Amino acid sequence: MFKMLVSFPALVKPILKQLCPHNYPVLNSRLFFEIWLTFVLDQGLTSMRSLFYRLNKAGIKVDISTFSKACKTRQDEHFCRIYAELIRQLKQKNPATAQMLFPIDSTVITLTSKLFWMQGYHQVKLLNGVNLTQGNPSECLIHFGQGHDAKFADRVTGMIPEDAIGVMDRGFASWDFLGQLSQDQTRFVVRLKNTMKTEFEHERYRVVWFCDLESQRVHPSYAMSRSA
Repeated sequence: MFKMLVSFPALVKPILKQLCPHNYPVLNSRLFFEIWLTFVLDQGLTSMRSLFYRLNKAGIKVDISTFSKACKTRQDEHFCRIYAELIRQLKQKNPATAQMLFPIDSTVITLTSKLFWMQGYHQVKLLNGVNLTQGNPSECLIHFGQGHDAKFADRVTGMIPEDAIGVMDRGFASWDFLGQLSQDQTRFVVRLKNTMKTEFEHERYRVVWFCDLESQRVHPSYAMSRSA
């Protein structure tokens, strides 16, 4: 986290400079996004109040009430644009390599900001992957709701680079999804659910079990592409 905080000026401030420092729908754009990004990146901040206390001590005169009003006037595409630009810079710095592991997972985040509540959103599901060789994340799938991971098969196959092996947990385990990955010739390793009835399609993928001979215990099984 210390490295991330040190990198904040170098990574984020050049992007923030592209925003207007003098438009005042309530709060100027540059300060508005800098407040949000500081709160997101600094895990030492436990609440918005602690953030504004720090800002005020640094001589930046802004309060929570003004910031809350500014949230109602902003569109979320600005956040998406900043995120996309950071991903572009990271990929440019770390070019792709062959046969990389690419774990994919999702998380549900409760939304507390009025920026989203005004649009009727109370939670969001984020799904993305990370290239372990480079440290580069994929584009993030944002879904307002709790759709099952396997339902996003089309987007997931697009996340996995051509020369990578997608690694996924049981949330992605469905035979239809594995069949689509195989059809798209995407390399993958997916942990299967204990309740899934094993289906053998040797031409498309294989199923692997791990057994402890001493305890005679069978560990969770995994499905993987033939080339993984």
